[in-house]
Amino acid sequence: MAAAELQGKYQKLAQEYSKLRAQNQVLKKGVVDEQANSASLKEQLKMKDQSLRKLQQEMDSLTFRNQQLAKRVELLQDELALSEARGKKNKKSVESSSQLSQEQKSVFNEDLQKKIEENERLHILFFEADEQHKRLEAELRSRLEVLETDAAQHQAVVDSLTKKYTETIEKLQNDKAKLEIKSQTLEREAKDCRLRTEECQQQLKNLQAALGSRLEESLCIINEKVPFNDTRSARYNALNVPLHNRRNQLKLRDLAGQAMAFVQELVTALLNFHTYTEQKVQIFPIDSATDTISPLNQKFSQYLHENASYVRPLEEGMLHLFESITEDTVTVLETTVKLKAFSEHLASYLGFLRKILPYQLKSLEEECESSLCTAALRARNMELHRDMKRLTAVFEKLHMYVSLLALPSTRPEGLLRTNYNFVFTNIAASLHGFHDILKDISKHYSQKAALEQEVPTATQKLITTNDCILSSVAALTNGAGKMASFFSNNLDHFSASLSYGPKGAAEFISPLSAECMLQYKKKAAAFVKSLRKPCADSVPYEEALSNRRVLLSSTESREGLAQQVQQSLEKIAKLEQEKEHWMLEAQLAKIKLEKENQKLKNSLSGHLTETIQEHSVLPNIAEQKKETTEKSLREPIKSTSLAPDVESREDLIKTHYMARIAELTSHLQLADSKSVHFHAECRALAKRLSLAEKSKESLTEELKLASQNITRLQDELMTTKRSYEDQLSMMSDHLCSMNETLTKQREEIDTLKMTSKGNSKKNKNR
Repeated sequence: MAAAELQGKYQKLAQEYSKLRAQNQVLKKGVVDEQANSASLKEQLKMKDQSLRKLQQEMDSLTFRNQQLAKRVELLQDELALSEARGKKNKKSVESSSQLSQEQKSVFNEDLQKKIEENERLHILFFEADEQHKRLEAELRSRLEVLETDAAQHQAVVDSLTKKYTETIEKLQNDKAKLEIKSQTLEREAKDCRLRTEECQQQLKNLQAALGSRLEESLCIINEKVPFNDTRSARYNALNVPLHNRRNQLKLRDLAGQAMAFVQELVTALLNFHTYTEQKVQIFPIDSATDTISPLNQKFSQYLHENASYVRPLEEGMLHLFESITEDTVTVLETTVKLKAFSEHLASYLGFLRKILPYQLKSLEEECESSLCTAALRARNMELHRDMKRLTAVFEKLHMYVSLLALPSTRPEGLLRTNYNFVFTNIAASLHGFHDILKDISKHYSQKAALEQEVPTATQKLITTNDCILSSVAALTNGAGKMASFFSNNLDHFSASLSYGPKGAAEFISPLSAECMLQYKKKAAAFVKSLRKPCADSVPYEEALSNRRVLLSSTESREGLAQQVQQSLEKIAKLEQEKEHWMLEAQLAKIKLEKENQKLKNSLSGHLTETIQEHSVLPNIAEQKKETTEKSLREPIKSTSLAPDVESREDLIKTHYMARIAELTSHLQLADSKSVHFHAECRALAKRLSLAEKSKESLTEELKLASQNITRLQDELMTTKRSYEDQLSMMSDHLCSMNETLTKQREEIDTLKMTSKGNSKKNKNR
């Protein structure tokens, strides 16, 4: 789970990294586009500068020309004044000079007028150029502001992306380190798995060899000991119970239930169709309420009145077939005996259709011969004439294939299992054909009903009957379509599930063998049910896990407890030996005591009145300590003054030593138990210490690998940082160059403004 989570995180980070790279590429493209735009703007500025220079040159030439013209006009005016002064002296010369001056004036006026017009045109061109220059300057300024804002935004985006890149690089490096550690552990596990697979392969070879030898032995035993093999004979193998497939049985029961529902819909639709057809025959073309209908229609209506006795058994047969398919049975064609009854009911209904078909065709022909029948209605009747023949033919096909499916339950040789699939596919095709015919009948009946409504003698009863017939035909069409799609969808399941049999056999031999097999199956199920016993209550999963944790975390293992038991048994044996030794010592001490008492009796025979009563033998010192003390206290003192002192002294010494022995034994037992406990704890601590050392070694190896990975990742990080710093420095240099170009463009624009303003002022002055 941890590996999957790490892999998912790594994939998410890789996706984010790819997204960021794509954004970086988009930003790079934007910077390149802006560079291209700035280059194009530079070119445009150059072109505008060239045009402005040309215009300035033209303006200079025009101003120079204007100055020349002004000087020429002044000279002409001076000449005119001189000529006027001379004219006063000589009138004749004045007349001639006046004529010449008038001609010169006219020439000069024309020339002046042309120059004035040319000057006006140049002023207009200059004004237009100035306006265009102002517009261009405003556009360039707006574009310059947009470019500055875009550059600031791009710089902010670049800064954010660099931060994101650094964060994602750190995350990816951490994840990479974790994944490398995980990969190393997985490599170790893979090595272990390889070793295990080699061991398993070796075990498999050994098992194959052992199983081969056992197979040979079992085959020899079977050949020697088994006198009869029922699977070799098809007759006997048919009696064997096949493997029970409960899911298959439930699926078949479900499918049978669906088929029964579809058959019920078809039965109700057929009943309605035949009933409303009977009503239609008695109404049209002649109404039986007003006039007598033809004998043919009377016979036809009489037969149609009997439709329920032929249609209802179809539903009953399908219901019995559905009830025969249960969860406990083996449903194959050899065991579905009720399918034969359903095929018989279908045969009886087919006989009913064959019986009414000639009357129905004659009735349609008689209707065509009546005076109320138009040409269009006659064409619809002939179409229905053909449809009824096709309907009966489809039912004949369905009956034939259903009777073939019923053959294995009565005569298995009539239909082989290899032909099951062929029969099922033909049934599906027949059902689709049945659906198509019913669609044609519905279409033709609807057209016929519409034409009959236009007949002048059409009554409301005829219209309602036609509507009822159309609704019943529509229900028949829907039911047939559902049945056809249902059968074609489950065709493979029918072919596979209805054709299995006993193990090693292709089919059942006869229906009798299938019935015997079902009886054997019931007996086997009852026997298995009788053998089935309720399972004991199992330990809950959580409780078992807690018990396992307690068992693993306990300081005393099974081996330690076994050793403790062994040591305690050895100590018990030693204590038994010591007990026997001390019993013997006690008996010897008792004998010595008796001898000492006898000596005392002999030495003090004159002074003592009564002898000291004999002490009872102490078979067990630990068990009869109290008894000895009580006896010593109960003994009557009938001796002299020296005897009671000796007896009391001995009793005191004895009780003291007995109490001391009991105390020492209890201390010894406590010390033994503590030593055993400490020994177990020491063993557990030693195991823990060994495990800790192993884990320490593994952790040191992992630490070395992690340090190596960290150094490698740091180197990679430094290289990536350097590359990103280089890219950022390049981008910053590029932005600085763009800013410089923009400042240059601003300066050029300002100079152009100044020159244009100066030119405009000069022009205004002129």
